[in-house]
Amino acid sequence: MDASAARQQKAAGPPPAIRITGLVKDYGRVRALAGIDLEVRRGEVFGFLGPNGAGKTTTIRCLLDLLRPTAGTVEVLGLDPRRDGMALRARLAYLPGELRLPERGTVRQLVASIGRVRGSLDPRRRDELAVRLDLDLGRRMRDLSSGNRRKVGLLLAFLADAELLVLDEPTNGLDPLMQHEFLALVREARDAGTTVFLSSHVLSEVRRAADRVAVLRAGTIIAVGTVDELRGRARQRVEAWFAGDPPVGELDRLPGLEARAIDGRRFSAVLDGPIQPLLDVLVRHPVESLVVEDPDLEEAFLDLYAGTPR
Repeated sequence: MDASAARQQKAAGPPPAIRITGLVKDYGRVRALAGIDLEVRRGEVFGFLGPNGAGKTTTIRCLLDLLRPTAGTVEVLGLDPRRDGMALRARLAYLPGELRLPERGTVRQLVASIGRVRGSLDPRRRDELAVRLDLDLGRRMRDLSSGNRRKVGLLLAFLADAELLVLDEPTNGLDPLMQHEFLALVREARDAGTTVFLSSHVLSEVRRAADRVAVLRAGTIIAVGTVDELRGRARQRVEAWFAGDPPVGELDRLPGLEARAIDGRRFSAVLDGPIQPLLDVLVRHPVESLVVEDPDLEEAFLDLYAGTPR
């Protein structure tokens, strides 16, 4: 980078934590990722949401240079994962969805060995995390349940003091109490300036933790926004009671109304689109009551999973 380009970058501020452009990954004839564009801001909790098999883990592996993309570019903390892998690994922590840990030794010995590799270990922070995660550091690794192994992975991730946490299905095997503690740790990390990239298929987890969310379906990002913004894109149930007969002809011509039903003076439908055209019809007729039900979070995301991207 020449001096002029360096000055321009400094004036513009640091690059985003993650920038993905046109990311494609093929496994033979199977296209796992079909041209992903995504930007994650520094210091935010970013939820990467989608059903199992949508391509979330493949995306993460491309971010960390565990897989080579078929096409597209990836930038993490302003670095190229392929060219700058060693420098990048010193600045992030990764908890894989399929966690493989050694069988030998105790939890304390494993944490100490990881600390030596990373070059630092805060024993007070280690002990604090162990208490919060209800994890016995003296337990032998081979005796740990899958849930306790997941706790070891979380302890290592949050102990790392990383600029970026990449967490793939982090609460698999955890009980509700530990899930609550995990979300508290995520919020604390964000408040300390850490960026958290949280991949999950658990809607409630993402809703409670994420500042913004991307929804992935069949290797394609179909929506990006806050949870409330994505909820607003889902279908709404509407019900109107007219003082007289409903204006059937006008209602039938309205776009975006599904599952229409008329029962006497009562009209009901599912609205898939803006509500204004319906309101324009209703104001021309005496309406005794109108109910518009906002979708709950699960309905909103299931619509995104199953419907046509808008």
